[in-house]
Amino acid sequence: MTPLVQIQDASFGYEGHAVIEHVSFAVEAREFVALVGPNGAGKTTVLRGLLGLVPLLSGRVEYGFDRASCPPAYVPQRDALDGAYPLSALDVVVMGTYARVRPLWPVPSRERRFAAECLEHVGLPEAAKRPFRSLSGGQRQRVLIARALAVKSRLLLLDEPTSGVDVEAEARIVDLISKLHREDGLSVVMVTHHFERVRPRLDSVVRVDDGRAVKQRLAAPVAAEPSPSPIFRAGS
Repeated sequence: MTPLVQIQDASFGYEGHAVIEHVSFAVEAREFVALVGPNGAGKTTVLRGLLGLVPLLSGRVEYGFDRASCPPAYVPQRDALDGAYPLSALDVVVMGTYARVRPLWPVPSRERRFAAECLEHVGLPEAAKRPFRSLSGGQRQRVLIARALAVKSRLLLLDEPTSGVDVEAEARIVDLISKLHREDGLSVVMVTHHFERVRPRLDSVVRVDDGRAVKQRLAAPVAAEPSPSPIFRAGS
């Protein structure tokens, strides 16, 4: 089976200067991978390199899907939405549908309905009309995950999605990501500083340190009972 993403001897950096070099690993379909390592090691650089947001200086990054029609879904470490704009939670999720909307055209009602389903899927249907800026940190992260689901991608990339939230909110977010991987079949690549908290959910780990990245397969995580009727299906 063709990997969802294949990185071969890749170097990523800025203005010709490599931040991390000779990166080689693959992400398989339905795989949950954590990027771990010390601060400043280059974890976020690798993740953003997968997205094409950091220049590829050498090597190759190949995708087993059409990025033009189905780009990777991305959840940043912090939302960059200006609180001065009166966006509701649903407005933020609808942003994930924009790649399927013709420029300068209104968002079709079917896409808004799908965005509402994504918001419900992360457990926040009641927040649809609430101002995004009024939500707690954990709720905002779940809204951003719903926005990523609205992209309808097979690949979900997350940069420290539990940063800055309390322990209870962190547990909810990790449970949600694990459910999306396990029940909806998403491939997940997540940067985290809390490896031990997510380890039971993982298939693999990529350790980033000293300018290198090494992937290690972990023992199979304990499988939970699948949901009888998931609301969201990747690529649906």
